[in-house]
Parts: sequence; structure tokens; C-alpha cells
Amino acid sequence: MSGSNKAYEKGSMGRLKHVVEAQQFDRESMADIFTVACEMEQVVQHYGSNLLNRRVMATLFYEPSTRTRLSFESAMKRLGGDVVTTESAQEFSSAAKGETLEDTIRIVAGYSDVIVLRHFESGASKRAAAVSPVPIINAGDGPGQHPTQALLDIYTIEREIGRLDGISIAMVGDLANGRTVRSLCYLLSKFEDLHIYFVSPPVVRMGDDIKGYLTRHGIRFEEADDLTEVASKVDVIYQTRIQRERFGDRIRDYEEARGLYIIDAGVLKVMREHAIIMHPLPRVDEIVARDVDSDPRAAYFRQAHNGLYVRMALLRMLLIEGTA
Repeated sequence: MSGSNKAYEKGSMGRLKHVVEAQQFDRESMADIFTVACEMEQVVQHYGSNLLNRRVMATLFYEPSTRTRLSFESAMKRLGGDVVTTESAQEFSSAAKGETLEDTIRIVAGYSDVIVLRHFESGASKRAAAVSPVPIINAGDGPGQHPTQALLDIYTIEREIGRLDGISIAMVGDLANGRTVRSLCYLLSKFEDLHIYFVSPPVVRMGDDIKGYLTRHGIRFEEADDLTEVASKVDVIYQTRIQRERFGDRIRDYEEARGLYIIDAGVLKVMREHAIIMHPLPRVDEIVARDVDSDPRAAYFRQAHNGLYVRMALLRMLLIEGTA
């Protein structure tokens, strides 16, 4: 398995140590995670499990979150574990006093068995994993990565479309700052005969690092301007919002980018019958709810719910099985 931090090692027990970046997973490890995720669906239907009884998960969030934090906390609770949590850790933790991330992790690790970390700096989870005696799960690090989102996205595509090899996907919106699309590209590169369309305003085009990575792994991609045309060709439309918080004081760039690509009745009309619309959420104005939400091809709420099963699987594999 690739990944310089050796977060996913296949040593004598193939232990899953940390979840910090999408590159650490290959097809085999993803298949193992998804098998456990399917089992977790049954656990939820049968009102939970005591598998992680007496285990404690700490959620340490330096950026706001609703879905990801509650998804992880629900996952731990449904497996019988306990949760300690802090919101807005940047303002309401010792970070406000100048404590380093590394010291915070060393302290919180003494209170918990696993730490779920969201941070505003790219690479923060790698820094945390380097000093933590307990597993670190990256729940988003600035514009860097969001590996558990990418895993649930792949899980959703496979369940909705029925395959991963040979699909075509349009990634739409803020591709420069979108950690979800970056992480998803890393995972998609493990599959064969893919075609990716990048549809975005010029100021937020996909970074050269991701395009270079896809080229090295033989993945076809192209940049496009016409969402309606691309929508008629693909199996998946992965829409993202234009992220105001990533623009800083570049207000003009933000205003230039927002509202250019919107999924509405016109896009639905040209989409393939089997195609799906995904979105990591939250959405703002890039999907017209009255037109799209009731369409069976709108998969974004099912996608969000799949996050519970994937995160339950990861917690079980990190804390109990030691294999993936």
C-alpha cells in the first residue's frame, strides 16, 4: 500500500493504523471496508451493537461540521462506544492559548481510543498521526483531503451504479479547494477505464497535482465548460458548492465563480436514466431542490447516510479487527 506515513500497513496482521489520506487505500482494502460496511447496515437495522463497549472516541474539530461529526458520533454510539467531543476547537480549546496540535493530540490520546480530527490546515492529520499512540481519522484537513468522504462516495457509486470500472463522472464546482473531489480522484485512480470531466469556473479549476496524478495512473480526464453537454454523457454528476470560506478576501473571485453551474430541471432532462447526482453537502444554491430532490437519480441523501455505515466499518476495523 502506498503512503509515506504507512497509515495502512500490511505487516504480519495487515493492521489499519490510521486513516489520513485516500492514497493509502487500494482496491483490496476498499473491498474489505465495503464488506464490513454492508454488515454495519444490518447492525443499524437491528438497533446497534455493543462491539465497542467501553471504547471512547474523541472528536476534535477545528472547523465547523454537522454531517461528518454527527455521522462519526452516531457510528460510535451504534457500536456501543462512548464519545467525548469539542466543537470550534480553534477558539474554545488550548489552541487558543497557543498549544501546538501535536501536544493537543498527545493529551487527547490519553482520554480516548481513537481521535477523529478536522483541521483547517492541509496535512494536519499526518502531523497528528506521527505523534499519536491511538488511531487518527482525518475528517477533513482544510483544502487537502477528506478520505472517509471519498470512501463513502466510492461505496455509494458502487451501490448505485453497480460497478466502478468503466464509469464516467463529472466533477462540478469548486475543484481547486474541494478536498472531497481531490480525495475521490485518488480513489478513482485505482479503477480501470474511467473518464473524468472537470467542470468548473476558471478561478477554481482542478489543481495540477491531481491532474498529474491521474495522468501517471492512466486515468482519462478533460476540462469542460458546458455542464448540460457533459451531463448527457456521464454516469455520475458529483456537484460541489463554491466554498466562500476558501476565498479569503478574494470577494471578486468568489462572486465570479458562484452560480455558474447549477443542477436544475434542464440538467435532469438530458441526464441518462441510470445516472446519479451526488453532493458531499452542505449545498447552497448549486442544486435546485424543487426540481431535483424528488428525482430518483438524486443520490446525495442516500450518499450521506452511507457515511454512517462506512465510518462504523472503519471504527470496527481500527479498534477491534486490526485487519482490513
